[in-house]
Amino acid sequence: MDHGAPKKDHRDVIDYVSNEPVFGQVGNVWIIKKSNFVTYKGPTMLSTTLHAMAILLRSCKWDWFINLSASDYPLVTQDDLIHAFSGVPKHINFIHHNSHLGWKFNKRGKPIFIDPALYSQKKSDIWQVTKQRSLPTAFKLYTGSAWTMLSRSFSEYCIIGWENLPRILLLYYTNFVSSPEGYFQTVICNSKDYKNTTANSDLHYITWDNPPKQHPRSLTLKDYRKMVLSNRPFARKFKKNDIVLDKIDRELLRRNRGQFSFGGWCSSSSQGGKKRACHSLKIENYGVLKPSLASKKMKNMISNIISFKNLRKQQCR
Repeated sequence: MDHGAPKKDHRDVIDYVSNEPVFGQVGNVWIIKKSNFVTYKGPTMLSTTLHAMAILLRSCKWDWFINLSASDYPLVTQDDLIHAFSGVPKHINFIHHNSHLGWKFNKRGKPIFIDPALYSQKKSDIWQVTKQRSLPTAFKLYTGSAWTMLSRSFSEYCIIGWENLPRILLLYYTNFVSSPEGYFQTVICNSKDYKNTTANSDLHYITWDNPPKQHPRSLTLKDYRKMVLSNRPFARKFKKNDIVLDKIDRELLRRNRGQFSFGGWCSSSSQGGKKRACHSLKIENYGVLKPSLASKKMKNMISNIISFKNLRKQQCR
């Protein structure tokens, strides 16, 4: 949570995590005690993501780092997600990328922006200096979606990289607007060790207006069927408390209000003999998966993305 958020919001999150027995039993939820200012469109969005990566690399074992925002929502249960990715090679990075920047060359590649959150205790918008810079020649710029699923190996490379490329590009993107839409793409596609590990997808269901506006459309009940048919694990963006979220909870996640989505790890209440959403941890089932049909459909979708025919022709061109 951003440092500028109301103190009550910070307390509410701390109280919620502290008072949920499952989080205490499993130990897989962390709260950053010293939060950071995060400026919209500024590099502090990127630095906060790298901060989270660094903490998780030191804290636990995992295969992929998935970054989501408060406007994202899952379309599958954790069991479905884990089962679908169980056969995916662990070195693959799901990162939407493109070297055809178009208007972004002049609007993002040349201007120099300053994020006050890097040096000030007061939050304010990024601002642009009058002088511009030339486009880089030491590396090739890439752009894409800010929402990625990065392998542990590539995450380690970005945090403790044995080459200087990740740090050079971090300094460059410090003065770049919307740096999360270019940093990881430019790092991975300019790295000889990782450029052939990319799968060109952000694994999100997103729709845009025609012509596209600055932000994607907010999804509603009208988009529900297409969301499901996309077989994507995530969708964005949603308005707060939109009724389509209740439908996703009920029909896709099998989640009752105030409870977890259904999974093999939990003890569940029964309604008419039918298992419903989770409300507590069942120790003897820890690690047990109960995927649904959605897992198989998502697995087929992923297999298509990472098939030899599709993978090679869409990598870092």
